[in-house]
Amino acid sequence: MYTVQTLNNISAAGLERLPRERFTTGADLADPDAILLRSADLHKATFGPSLKAIGRAGAGVNNIAVAAMTERGIPVFNAPGANANAVKELVIAGLILASRHIVPAVEFARRAGDTAASDAELHKAVEAGKKAFAGTELPGRTLAVIGLGAIGGRVANAAVALGMQVVGYDPGLTLDAAWQLSSAVVRARSLDEALRTADLVTLHVPLGPATRHLIDADRLKAMKPRSAVLNFAREGIVDEAAMLASLDASHTLAYISDFPTALTVKHPKCVTTPHLGASTAEAEDNCAIMVADQVRDFLEHGHVRNAVNFPDLAAPRQTSHRCVCACVASEQAAAHVTNAFAEAGVVVVGWASATRGVTYVVADVAAPVPAAALERLKTIDGLLMLRLI
Repeated sequence: MYTVQTLNNISAAGLERLPRERFTTGADLADPDAILLRSADLHKATFGPSLKAIGRAGAGVNNIAVAAMTERGIPVFNAPGANANAVKELVIAGLILASRHIVPAVEFARRAGDTAASDAELHKAVEAGKKAFAGTELPGRTLAVIGLGAIGGRVANAAVALGMQVVGYDPGLTLDAAWQLSSAVVRARSLDEALRTADLVTLHVPLGPATRHLIDADRLKAMKPRSAVLNFAREGIVDEAAMLASLDASHTLAYISDFPTALTVKHPKCVTTPHLGASTAEAEDNCAIMVADQVRDFLEHGHVRNAVNFPDLAAPRQTSHRCVCACVASEQAAAHVTNAFAEAGVVVVGWASATRGVTYVVADVAAPVPAAALERLKTIDGLLMLRLI
């Protein structure tokens, strides 16, 4: 029986993937085997020795101390792409909000309604004021999509379908992601090249040292006058002080963001939504199902899929006894594990290993591992985690 602690509200559709005869789930479980969460901050949390996996029902993992988990040999799973359609839809809405000035127009109409004494007076005010909110249509305009993963790729394809000229930039573009892109998406060779000709820019990159303030004062100045920036990726990717200066100078037309801050939330040229990107019933279900399946597969079989700090690895069982271990990544790591099994007298029937961040090994053995052999395995150089399944 495995125990899975749930932090935040995890969709029932996901929890149903954990059979009750093998899994106990709940918010108040002590010393769980795994944790499922959404936005709970785990940076200062303490964990017992029983913890084997963490599953984030979403894409970002900046609320989890991933490096600390890696040092303990704990994979951190996420759900890349499970919320992609939900975010894509909000980005399309953002393109329209930026191009048609909808939010200030709604606010104007509301103010006019508050002061008008009659419908006739309101109609007169509306007709007199609507020219201030004249916008532009999307077809023919150039959209730069920065980051062409699960979300950015869908945004690019949707924009093509809307008649936009789409330029994409992603130095880490995978072959699978490239196959999903419309042939009409033009590849930019650099970020600056993508930004230079864009009427609208949408950001779909993770937040890290290389992407913090990716859009700064210099890049804003290099962009076309009256262009708009959309950020539905992560707070911190845009230098907001520089953005507000560009908006105040009327160089940038609008900033649409899913991350309200004290700087942006009251600015008349910023439209901020309360982190709604993945806030649909469908996305919550998809994320919970995906991460629950991955955590279950790891606990029961040692398989790794979509862990941000472990390599993907799955191997069909060849015996009923399986040993999995993770070591500090090195050229000799797999050899150290092989030697340890041999010295311990453990007969290995099936073997698979992979390295990314750590070296992870799955070994099917002929018989239960004796206590003395297990103690020898625990002395493997650079060992982070060892588990019998």
